[in-house]
Amino acid sequence: KGKCPEDGWDESTIELFLHELAIMDSNNFLGNCGVGEREGRVASGLVARRHYRLIHGIGRSGDISAVQPKAAGSSLLNKLTNSVVLDVIKLAGVRTVSSCFVVPMATGMSLTLCFLTLRHKRPKAKYIIWPRIDQKSCFKSMITAGFEPVVIENVLEGDELRTDLKAVEAKIKALGAENILCVHSTTSCFAPRVPDRLEELAVICANYDIPHIVNNAYGVQSSKCMHLIQQGARVGRIDAFVQSLDKNFMVPVGGAIIAGFNESFIQEISKMYPGRASASPSLDVLITLLSLGTSGYKKLLKERKEMFSYLSSELKKLADNHNERLLDTPHNPISLAMSLKNLDETNDAAVTQLGSMLFTRQVSGARVVPCGSVQTVNNYTFKGFMSHANDYPCAYLNAASAIGIKKQDVDVFLKRLDKCLKTFRKEAKQEKSINEISDSNTATEQLED
Repeated sequence: KGKCPEDGWDESTIELFLHELAIMDSNNFLGNCGVGEREGRVASGLVARRHYRLIHGIGRSGDISAVQPKAAGSSLLNKLTNSVVLDVIKLAGVRTVSSCFVVPMATGMSLTLCFLTLRHKRPKAKYIIWPRIDQKSCFKSMITAGFEPVVIENVLEGDELRTDLKAVEAKIKALGAENILCVHSTTSCFAPRVPDRLEELAVICANYDIPHIVNNAYGVQSSKCMHLIQQGARVGRIDAFVQSLDKNFMVPVGGAIIAGFNESFIQEISKMYPGRASASPSLDVLITLLSLGTSGYKKLLKERKEMFSYLSSELKKLADNHNERLLDTPHNPISLAMSLKNLDETNDAAVTQLGSMLFTRQVSGARVVPCGSVQTVNNYTFKGFMSHANDYPCAYLNAASAIGIKKQDVDVFLKRLDKCLKTFRKEAKQEKSINEISDSNTATEQLED
């Protein structure tokens, strides 16, 4: 049926299925006589086994989704993977999505492919409207495609950084709609930035007849992010949304899914990819989804949401104990942020030092964001880089509840963070005592004089 099975398959069944696909490829025919330059020859048996002897990759020189006559098994693998992934995207919340395909590039390059496809539809366009998110790959995706990003600064609402819709519309009017390639919005992001106002942006794009590309990097695991995409497509315009395979399906880095609501446009993007492509990302995600089944994936999504609530409540308790606070970011369903005001006031370098301490204590993924950091990316200077704003009110620490996270991960992280913060407080007290003694000695000396 081309759908993800409800119950996952066992490993031996999946391997049998993959071997059946592999023997449909010409390089595995017993009597095959290959005289071309690309015959699926592999020197290492280890490499052949690693890829289940599916050597030909996917697509043809003119279309990544095309069928290869000499590689019926690999072609079937590709078609099935795209069909199963489409089923899972619908299951995750974007029910009206019409088409998608797995591309063997991570999110940034996949966004670039979308922009290059739009170039042929809008030859005059040279700008991309981009509500700011401090993540290099999505910024560089526009530069690599040859366009000029127009950065729209976010507005601070409480603790949250949200889309400045008035600034977006004003910039469209100033530049002229025909000169704008698209609006490039974001769903999944680090708090205190929250997902863009996708519905409102989609309406603006529809009103001005401007394409809309959504960076949904790790949004498939969030029902809220997927709902925003579904609603945006319902009330306005979303041309394509891009998501990472590794972040959403727990497979190795190297693949993404490009999906949309207009099948012909998604096909145009797939035809823009030059040459054949590696089948590894497709193979990885198909194996994973066959082993999980829809019930297994739903369970992972449910556990992630539960862990987000647990992480939020426990991080709030820890913040209160250290006279800090959990920033109020209710619109961000994956990432949390805890202020580091006391740390920042104590010592300029203390915030970044905390990040180093956590990393050396084997805490990965937590980000510490100091105030006033400046970074230049492709000749564009970002003030307050990593905080998504020029002047965010405080330094902070990020932690996320992503798919696959366990209660043990949260508990160990909180324990190690607590120890690190106590170390800083102890050092601060000692420094204060030394300063007080020094001040006292100075005062005594002045009296004696």
